[in-house]
Amino acid sequence: MSAFSGYTRDQLRLAYAEAWAKHVARSPLTALEAQIADVIELHPEYHRVVADAESALGFVPDTGGTADNPFLHMGLHLAVREQVSIDRPPGIRDLLRELQFRFGDPHRAEHVLMEALGEELWMAQRESRAPDEQRYLKAARDRLTAH
Repeated sequence: MSAFSGYTRDQLRLAYAEAWAKHVARSPLTALEAQIADVIELHPEYHRVVADAESALGFVPDTGGTADNPFLHMGLHLAVREQVSIDRPPGIRDLLRELQFRFGDPHRAEHVLMEALGEELWMAQRESRAPDEQRYLKAARDRLTAH
């Protein structure tokens, strides 16, 4: 079960804004807030979106598909980190290490996993099926060998 199970969209957005505000103020963070702040820190282009609750709640993603949805992007980072922490699907932790070694950049390595995860989630939704962990891992491994 995800740390965000049962959250509404607005509650999720507020969690990002609050974690970032606490980080900026150097206030103590919960473990989850620290993870959120770390992901936000990696993305200066999203700082204005999470600068405060009003900005976070008022953000409207580009429906034309030309721009990133920062909350989806950061959520995928958090999902990948959670998967790696529990090695689920089995092998994801070792695959991340391989990607980090290959690229020399933990952030870029996470992005490779995020692309594969996003693709599998999209395909599962499109095909009205549950996400397939093995298909996800294969897509991530294919990206490792392609780069």
